[in-house]
Amino acid sequence: MEQDETMLEAEVSRRVMALRLATGLVQGALLYWLYQADRGGWWPAGAPYVMTPLLMACALLPAMLISAMGHIAPKKVAQWMAVAAGVVLIMALHAVSRGAGVSPPGGELAKGAFTSIPGPLMVFGVVFMYIAHALVMAGAVDKRHVASYGTYFELAWKLAVQLMFSAFFVGVLWLVLLMGSGLFSMVKLDFLKHMMEESWFVVPVVCFAWSCAMHITDVRPAIVRGIRSLLLVLLSWILPVAALIVSGFLCALPFTGLDVLWATRHATSLLLAADAVLVVLINAAFQNGHAKAALAVRVSARVASLLVLPLTAIAIYALGLRVYDYGWTSDRVIAAACLVVASCYALGYAWAAHRYETWLYPIANVNVATAFVVLAVLLALFTPIADPARLSVNSQVARLERGRTTAAKFDFHYLRFEGQRYGQAALARLSQQASGAEAALIRELAAKALKETVRWPGEQLAGPVSVADNVKVWPATTKLPASFVSQKWSVADDRAVPPCLINRGVGCDALVLDVDGDGKPEVLLFKGGLFSPAPLYTERADGKWVVAGRLDASGGACVPLIDKLKAGEYTLVAPRMKALQVGGQVLQFQSEFDTDDCKLIKAAK
Repeated sequence: MEQDETMLEAEVSRRVMALRLATGLVQGALLYWLYQADRGGWWPAGAPYVMTPLLMACALLPAMLISAMGHIAPKKVAQWMAVAAGVVLIMALHAVSRGAGVSPPGGELAKGAFTSIPGPLMVFGVVFMYIAHALVMAGAVDKRHVASYGTYFELAWKLAVQLMFSAFFVGVLWLVLLMGSGLFSMVKLDFLKHMMEESWFVVPVVCFAWSCAMHITDVRPAIVRGIRSLLLVLLSWILPVAALIVSGFLCALPFTGLDVLWATRHATSLLLAADAVLVVLINAAFQNGHAKAALAVRVSARVASLLVLPLTAIAIYALGLRVYDYGWTSDRVIAAACLVVASCYALGYAWAAHRYETWLYPIANVNVATAFVVLAVLLALFTPIADPARLSVNSQVARLERGRTTAAKFDFHYLRFEGQRYGQAALARLSQQASGAEAALIRELAAKALKETVRWPGEQLAGPVSVADNVKVWPATTKLPASFVSQKWSVADDRAVPPCLINRGVGCDALVLDVDGDGKPEVLLFKGGLFSPAPLYTERADGKWVVAGRLDASGGACVPLIDKLKAGEYTLVAPRMKALQVGGQVLQFQSEFDTDDCKLIKAAK
């Protein structure tokens, strides 16, 4: 009888393994198809409302499906995958909707979802699905809506270790393949190297290897449990150090004051990071509530549980000051969401530390309850309920309309590039502003912002480059040679080619002068504030412009010097120091230029 049961379990295990590997292959095939569609412009690349949900679903759901196989009844698995797909669909559709009608930098629509899905959506989508999957798996194992904390602990850590070691497995496999390609290349066999450069090989292999690793770690629970225990024990012994450091920090604040915190301009993020470290280390010591810990670790866990509350309170105060002075931004909305979660931990852990004298048993309930809070907060942030872009745009526009911010100081640029479609709609409305003391200025600045195509100065833009538009000639009465403007510049010809010759929207300055006295003009390109040598271009006999030399630009940050160059206040003179001729090449010494020289030039103006 026992032999029959063993054979049945082996058969089930083989069937589950086959299904998991098949899932990995299907995932690889789907991702390869989407990648090729994205590159080639095929359907559904041109339909973001289809492409984005498909890409997110193919990236997130297969790992959950592989993890659930063999542990949950097929009917339950199907139901959970349907719910998870629905959540992914809602998040993905909202991500596409919030960016609808918003042209990216360069004024051209992005090609496909691989370049348009926001990074935070994928990162926090993984976090959401990890927490939700652990909760669902635990409930299915215990056959209850809310499982025991021990089950939550086991499954959540098992899944975390599986994911980490699956990523490690894929990385090591790829290193072995790289080694193999190098070995074959030494004997003039490049087939493996070429295969590793092809998406039809890379994507399926990675997905298949991932599914293999997920299965292997799933059928070896003792190994996973051993790794988890070792990791948690090591982390728990860092807790006394962290508790001591944070205690010292809080004790120092009455003497240093809070102004030094506000001066950092990122006090909230640092305090939240300290909260996260303490919470992780406390749970490393607590584990499932029944693990034995040394007295020093137990005392540190109790102290750390009390420290989370003041850290969170200071972070809330810091964020409140920034919001009061400058209003809400997307980053501050996200910080507020993190503080909601941190507050749950802070209040719950403080209650647990005060309530029990032996160990922190109540934090088990706090952890489970906060997990549901995290899911609710993430769902709100990535749906219209609490979209950071919508909330921040409403806040900033309200401050402008109430007079809290003047039009001259208002950041219209933020609405254009950070406000998504809400910012575009606000700018369109402000460009038609008809009432108010600053209505004319608001209309002008809003209309100007709507036409902006560069998010950051010097940003590379797609499309044809106009050298005449990018390069400003000084004095204004001179012009660039026609052959210089019409030349097709390429990095392949010169890796040091200035960005203004190959990128749209990137400007630089130029002087047209005859340096060698041959009657033909040369072009000197420079950009104030940069310390790289300024290239001097000359025209060869075949009509191509090439670099003939470079001018020492160590004084490029000296504004008076740049102003004199632009005004034409310069002369061509022989160098003070003779050059060295070595092997037929002339080597010229470059003069030194420092801040004192700049001060002398400024004083002489």
